[in-house]
Amino acid sequence: MLPVVELKDITHAYLGDREANLAIEDLNLTVGKGEFISLVGPSGCGKTTILSIIAGLLQPSRGEVLLSGRPVTGPSPEVGYMLQQDYLFPWRTIQDNVLLGLELTGRLTGSSRAQSLQLLADMGLAGKEKAYPAQLSGGMRQRVALVRTLATDPGLLLLDEPFSALDYQIKLQLEDLVSETLLRRGTTAILVTHDLSEAIAVSSRVILLQRNPGRVRKVFHVPEAIRSTPPLYARDLPGFAELFHEIWKEMELAGRDEM
Repeated sequence: MLPVVELKDITHAYLGDREANLAIEDLNLTVGKGEFISLVGPSGCGKTTILSIIAGLLQPSRGEVLLSGRPVTGPSPEVGYMLQQDYLFPWRTIQDNVLLGLELTGRLTGSSRAQSLQLLADMGLAGKEKAYPAQLSGGMRQRVALVRTLATDPGLLLLDEPFSALDYQIKLQLEDLVSETLLRRGTTAILVTHDLSEAIAVSSRVILLQRNPGRVRKVFHVPEAIRSTPPLYARDLPGFAELFHEIWKEMELAGRDEM
């Protein structure tokens, strides 16, 4: 079976008026079907750039990006992208916000509408269909944004720190909800986060990047016992704290190497 994502020798530079900034260099990464991985590392290591390249929003300066064996030439309905901000349209109801992607891709049918509204209910938002974004809490709005993203049934979900602005309790609840939903749907996911605890709790692999320029420094495999436990409870399992400190120590070493 072909990997869902393949990055082959990806290099990208941002061009300024007087100089070029090398964001990532010779980066290789493969993500299998149904896998959930996290990208972690210091600011400026290219995490968001990598997601933008996978999503087809940014063409790399060099290298090849493949989705299920096909070259990425631009944005694709196969890829869902969820950001820290929910970007809900304030003048549209929650139901209309959720159905927006289906409308834009010409896939809004009676069946897809019903499935989307059921997913909204599964997220604990039954009865909120006619409400407007301003009437919901931040955590509820992020759940709506997730439903909108999943409504088009993407095979790959990109998550760029979607929970970082939320209260800790709400953040933990959403981690569980997202993890369970993606596992049930068999969706492949790549999460960018600064929270090592979150990365370990939801992922099968944690990819540590280093900067100047961004490249893979080390890959950490999360033990099966932690992977198969809901994120909230995974934090209490034997081995979780040890893995956290192992990744943290490697991050510190990376910081010293860059000095």
